[in-house]
Amino acid sequence: MNDDAGYRGGAGYRGDTAALVWAALGGPAGLTGRVRYGGARGLLPARLPVMDLARTAVAVCALAGAELAATRTGGPVPAVTVDNGAVATAFLSERHLRIDGRAPTAFAPLSGFWHTADGRLRTHANYPHHRDRLLAALGLPGDAGPEALAAELAGRSAKDVEETVYAAGGLAVAVRDAKEWAAHPQGAAVARRPLLTLAPLGTATPPVRPPGLAGDPLLPAAGLRVLDLTRVLAGPVATRTLALLGADVLRIDAPGLPESRDTHGDTGFGKRSAVLDLGARAGRASFEELLALADVVVTGYRPGALDRFGLAPEALAERRPGIVVARLSAWGDYGPWGDRRGFDSLVQAATGIAVTEAAADGAPGVLPAQALDHATGYLLAAAVLRALTERSRTGGSRLATLALTQTAALLTDVLPRRAPGTEGAADAYDQEAGLSDAYDPEARLSDAYDPEVRLADVDSPMGRLRHALPPVSFADGPVNWSRPPSNWGSDAPEWW
Repeated sequence: MNDDAGYRGGAGYRGDTAALVWAALGGPAGLTGRVRYGGARGLLPARLPVMDLARTAVAVCALAGAELAATRTGGPVPAVTVDNGAVATAFLSERHLRIDGRAPTAFAPLSGFWHTADGRLRTHANYPHHRDRLLAALGLPGDAGPEALAAELAGRSAKDVEETVYAAGGLAVAVRDAKEWAAHPQGAAVARRPLLTLAPLGTATPPVRPPGLAGDPLLPAAGLRVLDLTRVLAGPVATRTLALLGADVLRIDAPGLPESRDTHGDTGFGKRSAVLDLGARAGRASFEELLALADVVVTGYRPGALDRFGLAPEALAERRPGIVVARLSAWGDYGPWGDRRGFDSLVQAATGIAVTEAAADGAPGVLPAQALDHATGYLLAAAVLRALTERSRTGGSRLATLALTQTAALLTDVLPRRAPGTEGAADAYDQEAGLSDAYDPEARLSDAYDPEVRLADVDSPMGRLRHALPPVSFADGPVNWSRPPSNWGSDAPEWW
């Protein structure tokens, strides 16, 4: 369905970024002309082109939804609008969230950058089991705090700690610059890969044409069932978007791995949440009943982690011909790190982004949003929507594969960067990014950026939620989710 021809534009690339990514999704040429951009400029400022990445990911996701809607209505593809303010607000959705007025908890005390004997290290210990594994790997007591961790790391090599902690099932990476990452075997493996793959899976099956579509709002995924086996953050963003577009999304978690309340409050919109023990006979039987009626399965665990439950893509397609499988990982399912866990913050540290965004004193920096997570989430949703469109035309199962590192490569190696000192001067940058001809400052809202107008309040089983509105927008499409999040694990494992 797609290949990497024309994807790696390199540092000199000056084309239409949405068309570039749309081609990677196998989308029909010329449809990106249906997209119009508007709103404030200079948002998500960084040395790297974060805002271009963000609006490109949202644009192709909205276009894929509009294309599927047209496939089902038999009409033209609805016009797509990308408002910069809505995109920037959505890419910071976890920071805008309020639960009964309370702001979300950010990173845990043992998550962050640390000095080592030969450089810097980034750890991720937001979940209790990751914290426990980090401390155990370093020989520290279970109640050790930041001071004890800092003292221990100061005498160790960053790369030695990286290997020691990963071997124990924890999460830590040495901070590398771009050249070091390019020379690393995993970095070299990423450089040989396209942004994403979207390809046939299993044996051929007849086209699966969902019934015609009508109604207000226009919901291109209405009547489609999605099994969501993902966790923080990209996967839940993708399935949250599919729920916005009308899909019945059922998230499945293991009973022993509860999700953060704040994360669930941000990414659970439009979905239901159930708990199943896939290691137990009853849990497996319930899952098979769900799979028998599912259209899409989205997985976001480290590669191979779910295979023992019969959830490898090939096994799913064998049991459910015509299924669309979307698989997400941090580092990719290839190379020496192909079986490792990871998060956005760790990928930023490993791939040179933290060095590129460093402070004046040389301290590693971060992107203004968890942009790898959010962008990959919208790209993942776009891949699912395109796969559903193709399935309706030619039949067959489809497999979409994405990784945070591949999205990072799009940000660092393909999209054009701003010239130093011009982060606020967006006009020339937008021209380079191929957006000037499609830019309409009155396409939606205004050039003034006020995040408050992109937020909404809703009562939920979790309490009163203040949340970011979705940035995916096309003519007659939805402007908000049909339901707020339920409490984690509180729903029955059944389709509506």
